[in-house]
Amino acid sequence: MFNINTKTPLYDPEAVQPMRDELIYVGFQEATTPQLIDDFLSQKNGETVFVVINSVCGCAAGSARPAATLALQHHTIPDKLITVFAGQDREAVDYLREKYLSQYPPSSPSMALFDNGELVYFLPRYRIEGRYAEEIAEELKSIFDKYCKRKGPSISPEKYAQLVHAISCGSKIPLNS
Repeated sequence: MFNINTKTPLYDPEAVQPMRDELIYVGFQEATTPQLIDDFLSQKNGETVFVVINSVCGCAAGSARPAATLALQHHTIPDKLITVFAGQDREAVDYLREKYLSQYPPSSPSMALFDNGELVYFLPRYRIEGRYAEEIAEELKSIFDKYCKRKGPSISPEKYAQLVHAISCGSKIPLNS
């Protein structure tokens, strides 16, 4: 049944799938509903959760996603990795922003680290734009060293070497497997 209260995606889901796939490939789980956001972030279990608010913009393609995936090649990484897509998972993004990131204006792409359910780090779009992925990855690795204990990397270096970053909507890049 059609639900008139559901916010429809702003972008063609098939066109942005490669942008989702590159984060899933390195171990992210999608949090596409408010309930899934709560399932990951409301836990007070001593774990760290790294959140990437994904986006179709150029700084997501050129800096944010490559930085997040590169940082997860580090020897220390967060316990859980989740992603939510701005303009796609609209209720989930709104909920995340209202309940867990309310002290910051809406920003996509952006990244956050939660430790035991508490926000300890936030990287908004304005600190992603114009920076190289390697520079952002170094900042993330420093944050991971400070708060995280899980042994990395999230995937093997051999598998990471096969990762293809999605550059534009509807990219003809083969799916990461």
